[in-house]
Amino acid sequence: MGSTSGHTNEGLGRRDVIKRSAALGLIAVPTMGFLSSCASSDGGSDDDKVEKGTKSAKNPLGVNETAALDVVIFNGGFGEQYAIDAEKKYNEAFPKAPKVKHTATEKIQSTLQPRFNGGTPPDLIDNSGAEQMDMGVLVGKNQLLDLTPLMDAPSYDDPAKKVRDTLRPGVLEMGQFDGDPVWIMYYAYTVYGVWYSQTALEKLDATYPENWDDMLALCKKAKSKGIAGWTYPGKYPYYLPFSLYPFIGKIGGREVLDKIDNLEPNAWKDPAVKAAFEAYYELYQKGYVLKGTPGLTHIQSQTEWTKGKALFIPNGSWVENEAAPTTPDDFKMMVGAPSSLDSSDKMPYGTIWASGGEPFIVPAKSKNPEGAMEQLRIMLSEDSSKNFTKAVKSLSAYNGGTDGLELSTAMQSGVDVLKQAGDNVVNPRMQDWYVKLQKEQIGIAGLGEMMAGRATPAETIKKIQAFADAAAKDQSIKHYKHQ
Repeated sequence: MGSTSGHTNEGLGRRDVIKRSAALGLIAVPTMGFLSSCASSDGGSDDDKVEKGTKSAKNPLGVNETAALDVVIFNGGFGEQYAIDAEKKYNEAFPKAPKVKHTATEKIQSTLQPRFNGGTPPDLIDNSGAEQMDMGVLVGKNQLLDLTPLMDAPSYDDPAKKVRDTLRPGVLEMGQFDGDPVWIMYYAYTVYGVWYSQTALEKLDATYPENWDDMLALCKKAKSKGIAGWTYPGKYPYYLPFSLYPFIGKIGGREVLDKIDNLEPNAWKDPAVKAAFEAYYELYQKGYVLKGTPGLTHIQSQTEWTKGKALFIPNGSWVENEAAPTTPDDFKMMVGAPSSLDSSDKMPYGTIWASGGEPFIVPAKSKNPEGAMEQLRIMLSEDSSKNFTKAVKSLSAYNGGTDGLELSTAMQSGVDVLKQAGDNVVNPRMQDWYVKLQKEQIGIAGLGEMMAGRATPAETIKKIQAFADAAAKDQSIKHYKHQ
């Protein structure tokens, strides 16, 4: 499917005509620890691990049937009930084991760093949220268990299939950082993009804009009605890439995103980056961003959006569950792929970012790693997958689990955009390879400043390229490349 822009001449000229007028501002970047201290911890030892159990058809990983299991879940957009339900199945399978110790928190890093430092981490962690531990550091410092035994174990529903053969495309590869070992099990399957209310568009007698000229025209129309075009979590502007990265990939091809991930010299100076930044900056320049957005959290921005104060928000498919408390019954939540910029885009309209989300990890020094992997095997069953989908309105990593389910408009739109995208699915890795670079530097110090009008696109590109160059030269962190 080719570009649907009906304004070819204007679109082609857009890359050159967008004005840059704001002055450069300064930001105090919050300090976040990224486990540099815990990576060097020498607390704990293999002697602390529980004895392995006897392997059998019902216990292929050799779980110790009497050992305790300690699980920590990020209590965010997906909540914790889906995990509790799966833990009950674990205790049913191993009735001699104590009830699974379950902890839920929004503060993963501050809660768990002392335990990593002391060499006593939990067995299984849902490493997500604003305080997500840096997985690139964890992998680079040998803090995680290789989950290949789980991938090669018989699947929960069909012993003739390995777990790896039941996963959605790209999920296993996302858990690999350098070679064959699998360090992370991404449990959710997330569709990233531009989220909107079909009801809100219908009230404006509009359809989702498939090219940027139509996006601006719709934002202008909304503004005349007292409605903003866009909002985003201004306090956490690393949400912006959820729609901006696939926009860049659509404009310049997936190789541009690969170069950015690989920290290649001048990757951020690619014309596709410049074009995408200038397009988003135009939203600010023309007053199409909801007033006060730079001061909003993710929950606050989503609430303004569900209240109808803005048409569009960049987000992932967890937003349906997370925003449920404020979403009207007739909202008709939907997701759209990034609009085409113009007819010279390298990838067709429909190009989308979709990948594994909600990363689960097993610390290398966990006491019961076999139990942790078995818990994941249970979660990757059809029953647990369906339970997850029904409970949180999101697809899971299990390739199925939707048969017989009535999907919401948001979930159905996610399925539809994936079908439309076909092979045109991009998978940027910056957010799991280099968390500090992605969140603090590209997000807060870069895009956050630009979208607040305190830096121009040119100034922002220069700043972000400097951050990327510094990361590339930093020998204290492990570097990764697309294979």
